[in-house]
Amino acid sequence: MDITVVLCTYNRSQSLAKTLESISASTLPESIAWEVLVVDNNSTDRTDEIIEDFCRRHPGRFRYIFEPQAGKSHALNAGVSKAYGEILAFTDDDVSVEPTWLRNLTAPLRGGKWVGVGGRTLPAHSFSRPAWLPLEGPYNMGGVLALFDGGDQAVDLALPPYGVNMAFERRMFEKHGAFRTDLGPSPDTGIPRPNEDTEFGRRLLASGERLLYEPSAIVHHPVPENRLNKEYFLAWWFDYGRALIREKGKKPDVVGIPRYLLSLPRMAATYLSKKTLQWLLTFTPQQRFYCKSMVWKIAGEMVETYRQARSPMGENHSASQVSDRQFKVKPFKPK
Repeated sequence: MDITVVLCTYNRSQSLAKTLESISASTLPESIAWEVLVVDNNSTDRTDEIIEDFCRRHPGRFRYIFEPQAGKSHALNAGVSKAYGEILAFTDDDVSVEPTWLRNLTAPLRGGKWVGVGGRTLPAHSFSRPAWLPLEGPYNMGGVLALFDGGDQAVDLALPPYGVNMAFERRMFEKHGAFRTDLGPSPDTGIPRPNEDTEFGRRLLASGERLLYEPSAIVHHPVPENRLNKEYFLAWWFDYGRALIREKGKKPDVVGIPRYLLSLPRMAATYLSKKTLQWLLTFTPQQRFYCKSMVWKIAGEMVETYRQARSPMGENHSASQVSDRQFKVKPFKPK
């Protein structure tokens, strides 16, 4: 098998059906064998019926597995371990993909130059952007909504792609490990929601692996109205700060204060003061809210560092501690 699309889902049967329909219309050369592996992460709605319907309608193209351990990273790791493909593509259960998405996303991985690819993720529909929300320029917050538009030119990525639109060679999971289960959406409120996807990309980049941005691999992602409010964004940035500290996996020297803030206290004080003053004094709505968000991010970093310091084990998470159960990737052959 050449390609497996790994798609994790939880209680989104209506949007899932539309997503699977768009993926089923993908156009790839007949010489390329590909499949869609849908991982049901404990859904209680009609998710299983929807997936099984696609399995009947498209035999050999769609597969269904159930992952009982709640949390998106657990579902992702289950999908990786059960995938047949040598290239693994990832997207979400509420998107629509263009017919050429999968072909364009995975084509660069067959040349040997890159080991991972991130595509272009655009809003699924026009929406009324609040005046305080920047989606381009130096204060771009599109990432909070999983939007990513790096322009029309394919370029090497210096930042990791988002899980809604990315692909990797399977061997990258064998070489660098699985998705970390102490990050990402989970019913456990102690786990920060962001970064289960971007942490893996950062892990690869830090190891010297090459990732590509491919603008022709287009996914359309919805922007729910209930996320277009400041409370949602501030909560996301707070959790993002927590997730960044977990990625570092280092116990602080002083309880409650991140080590990097202590190493250069004058710079730290200047940074905090600048952001706080900009938040309070800037009249440009977008810059003002961006600065406020950075204050929330720093607060998240401090809270998570404090939690790690108070933990008996220091909660010393690292890239090697990617799961609470041993994870091995080996060729998975169909019966």
